[in-house]
Amino acid sequence: MRKNIINLMLIAFVSVAMAPCGNPSKMIEAADQIKINCNPEVLEVIAGNIDAVVDVTFPAEYFHPKAILEVIPVLVYSGGQVEGKPFVYQGEKITDNYKLVTEDGATISERIHFEYVPGMEKSQLVARAKVFFKGKEFPFPADIKIADGANTTYMLVETDGAYEMMKDNYQEVIPETEEAQILYLVNSATVRPSQLRSDDIKNFEQALKDLEQDGRREVLGTKIVAYASPEGTVDFNNKLSANREKSAEKAFNRFAKKLETGEVSTKSLGEDWEGFQELVKNSNIEDKELILRVLSMYSDSNVREREIRNMSQVYKTLAETVLPELRRARFITDIEYTNYTADELKELVETNIDALDEEALLRVATLTRDNDAKIDIYNKAIKEFDSDRAKYNAACVNLNLGNNSAAKSLLGKMNNKNCYYKNAMGVIAMREGDYAEAMKWFTETHRPQGKINAAVIDILEGRYKEALNKLEGTGDHNEPLAHILNGQPEKAVVTCKCPHASYLKAVIAARKGDAETCKKELENAAKREDYAKRMVNDIEFAKILR
Repeated sequence: MRKNIINLMLIAFVSVAMAPCGNPSKMIEAADQIKINCNPEVLEVIAGNIDAVVDVTFPAEYFHPKAILEVIPVLVYSGGQVEGKPFVYQGEKITDNYKLVTEDGATISERIHFEYVPGMEKSQLVARAKVFFKGKEFPFPADIKIADGANTTYMLVETDGAYEMMKDNYQEVIPETEEAQILYLVNSATVRPSQLRSDDIKNFEQALKDLEQDGRREVLGTKIVAYASPEGTVDFNNKLSANREKSAEKAFNRFAKKLETGEVSTKSLGEDWEGFQELVKNSNIEDKELILRVLSMYSDSNVREREIRNMSQVYKTLAETVLPELRRARFITDIEYTNYTADELKELVETNIDALDEEALLRVATLTRDNDAKIDIYNKAIKEFDSDRAKYNAACVNLNLGNNSAAKSLLGKMNNKNCYYKNAMGVIAMREGDYAEAMKWFTETHRPQGKINAAVIDILEGRYKEALNKLEGTGDHNEPLAHILNGQPEKAVVTCKCPHASYLKAVIAARKGDAETCKKELENAAKREDYAKRMVNDIEFAKILR
């Protein structure tokens, strides 16, 4: 498409216009006076198509008024050739409906279009022309080269898709507590002996004794927390709570002196409005919603108590069922449970997999290298717990292996069609070549991977600017390619080390005119057979490898 096409057009036009005896051969002799520009100068494949614009300028007095010029653009490549739509021009005295070129000359823009097929990456766009004059046709003796082609750099985009495993909630250390409480009579801070003989206290003591034999649990400390029920004045209740703190500590020291309790701390919290609210919420009191609204309306505890007392019938119920439970002191022992180690998890998979819960199964699957073994573990989690995460992660393993149909089947069994699901479905659609379906899924995916994958579709469909907007700053392996396609090789940073990365580095070096670096990177890229074949025909390296 640049000055070569001009040769083609030129050759034809000038002879007709300037030949005193009307000899078409004179047009060929004067063809170099026609000017032509092609955009782009090197043909480029975009979204599977080769498109270019040719501007042809005919000088004054070149085109014979009774001549017709037909130019057929032809893309010649290894394995074949394809003819494009002909350009046909006519002089002033021709009454057909072709594009008119007067004796004053003209500039005419033409669009050239071809659908890409493999092999066109090493091709030439040529013109085959002939002049029709006085009922005869005069073909040009040879093809005229217009442009070289075609650049297929966008096809370096990696289309496997970005996706991530769903995380497990396995805790290597689990916080636990053992708890008991003693109850006081109204307005009293005296610990009754019956409270220390309660089943609650006995179970607490036994639990602490059992911890001494438990190699996985460690006592961190114990808190003694005292309260007062929200009745009476605030000052009175604060003092009452403080006295209960002291009496509870003395009682605890008596029955727990031989137990492993860790460091003991005490605290007085005064009126227990949080406990009051929780007990009311979980009760069968008919007017509990009214009581809870009162609690939410007033921040002053005295006002809250007064308003609740005003509901006389309700208050009687509270006094009998709720308030006695808030006259208390709690003993809370904090414990740290050490979960199975990685080695223990892997051993249990072999010896007693039934001992593992969902989170443990999801964790041990990440510790397993063999893909078949991973899938077996995920299948166990699916069978025992109907785990959506196991279904999804098993689908990801199949995607890694290229088993798209198996992955799709697993995804279809998920109960929660969340963003992970939608992104994975988009990846499958992209791999199957259904870009519209893939983009629909990626648009609905509010995950970073969905945006990255949407950029791949943008590249495949020729929206390079939009792709860069999505990829810039992500560090994704397609980000350097997006810079290259947007004419920014200086911003394309390739950090990984692999034949694909080396090929991209070679393209960047070639565009910067750095032949030495380009050749060095091509040597690394050639370790992959497909890249070794590609580079031979890649127009990016035409000037370097010729």
